[in-house]
Amino acid sequence: MPRRTANGMDYNRLTVLIAVLEKKVGLPLGNQDVYINVVGGIKLNEPAIDLAVVLSAASSYKNKPIPNGYVAIGEVGLTGEIRSVNLIEKRIKEAEKLGFKCCIIPESNKKLLKENYKLDIIGVTDINDAMRKVGLK
Repeated sequence: MPRRTANGMDYNRLTVLIAVLEKKVGLPLGNQDVYINVVGGIKLNEPAIDLAVVLSAASSYKNKPIPNGYVAIGEVGLTGEIRSVNLIEKRIKEAEKLGFKCCIIPESNKKLLKENYKLDIIGVTDINDAMRKVGLK
């Protein structure tokens, strides 16, 4: 029986994201242990972390790292689509301050950006698109 552990995020949300990865990307995670841990004891309750969780799980399964300096922001829907999130410009500015070089965001958010940023902004429409953009496909 595979083990699923989620520290700092909702366990049920993790199981949904794993199911989406299995169904829409074809990763056979049904017999794999999946551990997600948010550092610092923080509890995250917002869907903007979905894309980062999905990419992290796929990266771990494929034993292929996501390039250094990348940050991912976006909600993942049941069909694998990447949904827009609130306050995207504020999130990008914070990522810039933290030294990230590339930000993966929903394409729908990218179209609405008003400012120019020092980091590269990559818009994605679904999890397969996101995985291609970070070199996991």
